[in-house]
Amino acid sequence: MAQVTFKNNPVTLVGNEVKVGDKAPDFTVLANDLSPVTLKDSEGKVRLIASVPSLDTGVCDAETRRFNEEVASLGGDVAFYTVSVDLPFAQKRWCAGAGIDAVHTVSDHKDLSFGEAYGVYMKELRLLARAVFVIDKEGTVTYVEYVPEGTSHPNYEAAIEAVKALI
Repeated sequence: MAQVTFKNNPVTLVGNEVKVGDKAPDFTVLANDLSPVTLKDSEGKVRLIASVPSLDTGVCDAETRRFNEEVASLGGDVAFYTVSVDLPFAQKRWCAGAGIDAVHTVSDHKDLSFGEAYGVYMKELRLLARAVFVIDKEGTVTYVEYVPEGTSHPNYEAAIEAVKALI
């Protein structure tokens, strides 16, 4: 299992660590309108999925904005999701205030389905660890980054290059 810290304190990740070459696990999260969203909803597209502790923090805000800008320029063959345990209403408010349009913010607050399927659920905090996954059009994981310190930024360039390699 990946080892991560949050504010330099070790946390326990619950679920299954996802690795390059794995078939991407399905999950059910909630869209901002409370409708269910699954991995299959974006079938046939390259998926960039970023899990974050909360959109209401500086690093998560900056990360989502950065990936939003990058993905918006890549065209319609890429689906970008930011997953957190923030309530769908808070995610909707954040997107409206940030002018975000290329990202789908989805909430894992109800069942922690994504958190457990991708091994990013931090047991001690009931938050998701910061991680980035790229999944090809056939549903195979081609890039994984479990960010070692939850308050640090991911490797944006590597993730975007992994996406570009698939389109």
